Amino acid sequence: MATSHLPPFIRRQQVLLLYRRIFQTIQQVPNDSDHKYLKDWAREEFKRIQEDTIRMMITQGNMQLKELEKTLALAKS
Repeated sequence: MATSHLPPFIRRQQVLLLYRRIFQTIQQVPNDSDHKYLKDWAREEFKRIQEDTIRMMITQGNMQLKELEKTLALAKS
C-alpha cells in the first residue's frame, strides 16, 4: 500500500514514529555540542517540511478550486 493512500491518522503515526526514532538515535551521539546541533536540526527540518507541505496543499487546493469554477462556468453557458 502506497503511503499517500493511507488514512491520515496512520500517516501521522508514521511521522511521529520517525520523529521519535530520530531523537532516540540522536540521544546516542556522545558529543554534547553535536547532540544539541542534531536535535535543533531535526526540529527545524520537521517544522520546515510541515510548513512547505501546508503551502503546497494550499496552492494545490486553489488550483483545483479554479478548475472547478471554470468547469461550472462552462456548464452554465
